[in-house]
Amino acid sequence: MYKSFIQPILFSFDPEKVHHFTFSMIKFIHKIPGVKSIIKSIYQVNDPRLERELFGLKFKNPVGLAAGLDKDAKIFNELSNFGFGFIEIGTLTPKPQDGNPKKRLFRLREDSGIINRMGFNNQGVAVAVERLKKNQGVLIGGNIGKNKATDNDKAVEDYKICFYALYDYVDYFVVNVSSPNTPNLRELQDKEPLTELLSTLQSLNNEKPKAKPILLKIAPDLTDSQLLDIIDIVNDTKIAGVIATNTTISREGLRSENKKEVGGLSGKPLKNRSTEVIRFLAEKSNKSFSIIGVGGIHSAEDALEKLEAGADLVQIYTGFIYEGPRLIKKINQAILRK
Repeated sequence: MYKSFIQPILFSFDPEKVHHFTFSMIKFIHKIPGVKSIIKSIYQVNDPRLERELFGLKFKNPVGLAAGLDKDAKIFNELSNFGFGFIEIGTLTPKPQDGNPKKRLFRLREDSGIINRMGFNNQGVAVAVERLKKNQGVLIGGNIGKNKATDNDKAVEDYKICFYALYDYVDYFVVNVSSPNTPNLRELQDKEPLTELLSTLQSLNNEKPKAKPILLKIAPDLTDSQLLDIIDIVNDTKIAGVIATNTTISREGLRSENKKEVGGLSGKPLKNRSTEVIRFLAEKSNKSFSIIGVGGIHSAEDALEKLEAGADLVQIYTGFIYEGPRLIKKINQAILRK
């Protein structure tokens, strides 16, 4: 029903307006008595064989929602009813920011992809915290970044602010230094500044009564040499793991008319490269840390490929938009059949 009826209607309108409309509709229908139970019965797969224990957390299934969809933690409770094992909110910054000028979100329908140059648009970490206080038992990842106006040499302070604000309300943290849409942000992936950033956050983490897992989200555009540096940094700083990967700046093989738009590309064109990065990290590190695989998952087979390459969990975003919520169920069912 989604791909044959709902998706064609939604895709006939501006993608950012559709995003806000869809959020409003999901919020609205959940207020109707009985709808929550119906959605759960249609989409959720509850089986103890799907449970995963990772970095001290228990995930009810290995399929999560990637950061970027519910940036401001507006409907994470509602989204969890569609069968996600965990939800990642953000990217959040200390201060609210509008992001880049519109139009900044583009569908690549021929390629089943999306290009975005949103620019960390969000209402600020404090607003998200107020919403997270109403969490109804959803396992939450908090994806954090820096404000555009913050220079890189002061970026650590922005990440510290977000860490302190979210600590009591998220189950794990994700350090985002890999978005291509904030000027110079990816320079923080270089070995020296990245080691300093992660070491600082891990030091703050260890001062807490119970440390929260910290993961690093990396770009798919890193070279093998840079990926080896990432392995060294993760092991040296003793963070919990890596999320591979963020969006790409590559435009190789695209056919859609929007292919020249500036921004990060997600969806099917990213599938193979993200899997390559996962496999490289898993093999070269001897699986010494956890990996969450994300990028181009549009089918159960795509998800299984990521898991077989070395991912412990997977996340979807663009696939969720193109394929609809049944994708989550299909992935979980395929995992059970393995």
